[in-house]
Amino acid sequence: MQVAVFDFDGTSIEGSSPVLLVRRLARSSKLRPSVVARIALWGAAYKLRLPQSEAWVRGLVFTAFEGRPRDEVDAFLRAFYDDAIEPRFRPEAHAEMERLHREGCVVAMVSASFEPIILRAMELHPIDCQASTRMKVAADGTYTCQVEGECVEGEAKLTALTQLCDGLYGAGAWELAHAYGDHHSDRALLRAAREAHVVSPDRPLSRTARNERWRRLDW
Repeated sequence: MQVAVFDFDGTSIEGSSPVLLVRRLARSSKLRPSVVARIALWGAAYKLRLPQSEAWVRGLVFTAFEGRPRDEVDAFLRAFYDDAIEPRFRPEAHAEMERLHREGCVVAMVSASFEPIILRAMELHPIDCQASTRMKVAADGTYTCQVEGECVEGEAKLTALTQLCDGLYGAGAWELAHAYGDHHSDRALLRAAREAHVVSPDRPLSRTARNERWRRLDW
């Protein structure tokens, strides 16, 4: 099975869905100002490429939903996707997914973004399977502030994709034919593909792409 994998934030969409979500939650007073400030400090450190805990910051974001029923939160995130994210989905990404489908590839998405957001994207675009960050649900069906397993970020994207495709097709029965990413943290995923494509890459990934002679796409 030939697999093509896409990153979500900055690759398939313009911008970052977690950043957009934090802004929405802050404006609607669903996040305390002190929590927003801590998230902002995390973001500043991330831009400086300092080691940061992805699980920790996602837990902070989910303080807005802690103790709320899963169905209610998922519905909120789906509506948020339709309103704030779908207009940012790059038509070039959609067209590339369709082209890969015509060539017989399975299209997968791996993302550090929250699972309900990615599941909604799957309903509107030619995405066959996904691995994204899932938050733990308590026994009473309400969300907690803990990540279930590992955030699907950096090298964990390749691990999550491998587990996903091994489960769907069997170990050794699939090949990563294409990978699309925009950020230097996507390097492991890109290096694992037969053909790597960098989408409007950041500066470190641009350097890597030149050295590796990876295809550049300016969407």
